Amino acid sequence: MTAHARRRVRRIATFAAAILLVALPVGAQVDLGTEEQRAAGKVVYDKYCGQCHGDTGDGNGYATPRVKPKPRDFTTGTYKFRTTPNGMLPTDDDLRRVIEIGAPYTSMPGWPNLTSAEIQNVIYYIKSFSPDFENPDRYGEPIEIPRPLESTEESIARGRVVYEEQGCAACHGEVGRGDGPSAPTLVNDKGDPIKVADLTQRWTYRGGATKEDIYRTFSTGLNGTPMPSYADSLEVEDRQHLVNYVYSLGDGDDPNYGTLITAVYSEEPIDLQNGETLDALFEAAPTTRFPLVGQITEPGRNFFPSVTSIEAQAVYNRDEIAFRVRWHDLRADTSGRNSPSLEVPMWDEDNGIGDDAGDDGGDSDDFFGDFGGEEAPAEDDFFGDSGDDFFGDGGDDFFGAADAGPPGAEFSDAVALQFPASLAPEETPELKPYFLYGDSQNPVDLWFVNLTYGVADTFRGRGSESIEPTEADIVEAVTSYDQGEWTVTYKRRRSSRAGVSFAEQQYTPLAFSVWDGFNRERGNKRALSSWFYVYTEPSVQPATAFPIVRAAIIVLVLELLVVFLVRRRARQKAAGEEAASTTLAATEAPAI
Repeated sequence: MTAHARRRVRRIATFAAAILLVALPVGAQVDLGTEEQRAAGKVVYDKYCGQCHGDTGDGNGYATPRVKPKPRDFTTGTYKFRTTPNGMLPTDDDLRRVIEIGAPYTSMPGWPNLTSAEIQNVIYYIKSFSPDFENPDRYGEPIEIPRPLESTEESIARGRVVYEEQGCAACHGEVGRGDGPSAPTLVNDKGDPIKVADLTQRWTYRGGATKEDIYRTFSTGLNGTPMPSYADSLEVEDRQHLVNYVYSLGDGDDPNYGTLITAVYSEEPIDLQNGETLDALFEAAPTTRFPLVGQITEPGRNFFPSVTSIEAQAVYNRDEIAFRVRWHDLRADTSGRNSPSLEVPMWDEDNGIGDDAGDDGGDSDDFFGDFGGEEAPAEDDFFGDSGDDFFGDGGDDFFGAADAGPPGAEFSDAVALQFPASLAPEETPELKPYFLYGDSQNPVDLWFVNLTYGVADTFRGRGSESIEPTEADIVEAVTSYDQGEWTVTYKRRRSSRAGVSFAEQQYTPLAFSVWDGFNRERGNKRALSSWFYVYTEPSVQPATAFPIVRAAIIVLVLELLVVFLVRRRARQKAAGEEAASTTLAATEAPAI
């Protein structure tokens, strides 16, 4: 080969190599950091992450039994929240986002206290758990996310059609409350049961609640879950229409939790059996959403309740008061039993964790949810909504303890309103009973409804170990379940023979408890709230015109009085000066 030919071959080879480099996506550049950076990342990881994700990154830290969804197993190289195509590894920015802001409604918090360098070093260390990060073929260039379409009626209508055509309702339900017929059976790639996302509560979207976040989820899918990527099956515009429809299902990016129910007055009778007039009564009453958390303080602990919020309203008339509460549940469990006084085994035993399960489970009193996993090991749910083992079984079997039977067969759904048995003295209105079923000195009354029967029973609580039925007051209730939402309406006389009465312009403490039979909740294993208040607004609002007119008259009278006094003083002063001048003139006149 001549020198000229050799130079020509080198030029061609160089050109071809340049073409290949240009063709490689940015994400294909493997960056595993230096040995020093990974070592520094290990220090941060061991301090903040290993308790849940495990020393070896396998998601089996000592806190894992009390964390739901299960922490991410970094050894699998499977990540849900990414900007990269389906099946690809996340970018460093994807991992950084989860570390910085966390995953809403999981045990994975954000770590804004970490510096940028610390987070980057942790990312390098996390990559060392899976050999996939060494494989350039597992990297992909981030997808392009277009500017969101305007949410017009036409776009939302088209999105609804796409929602139906793609079979989204099978998991997420007809109106998006996570109650589709497939929802109770969904599992991830590890076989763990998972909870589908409630599309009506955007603040729980773990991949983000913006339209761009939702579009990204449609386009990338959630690796390791039944949630597919629609990048190949739907055109960009249809994905945008679907985004607008899903976005329209929610009522906000924030839950806007409140602390007060305002009970409004009506002259109308409160008839629980007349649904139309009852609905009309509550239409005039403001709705407040309250947060619910797991009962983790006393035996019967519930580290991962499935219900995280409840909405409430109140109306009253001259003789009666009514409360309406609503919450979302993936299915109505209306068989089995439930009661606030049911005994619950120790948490480890109830969830199949301990020596028999091959896991020491730790101290059942400990709660390690503060650290948590990045998210479930690859849930189905639409936006990464929940985890590995959503239904409280501890991973032994799908429905909990081996002999628990199918969900709903043993325990039913239930709800309770809790009030102090008596109000605190006026000089110490802030005093309230212990919010966990009261205490021996300050009991509480529970209006409990087992949704198997749909009737209200009353209990007097003097602590979690002392809850007894009572018949001091008759409480009525009606219940309904519609497309993933429970509605329970209570009614009782305003005055009570042995419990709290609801006087006008009174603030009455109120707390909530919800039991999910599918999650095997009963007794003290429940979702609950702290104390909030219901305010019984006055039945007759004071007229505003008369006070305004009265105030105007008073002001006018005062102004006239001031003017009068000022003028009188001025006249008196002038008269005095004139008299003084006359006297002076008389004394100075020459004698004749």
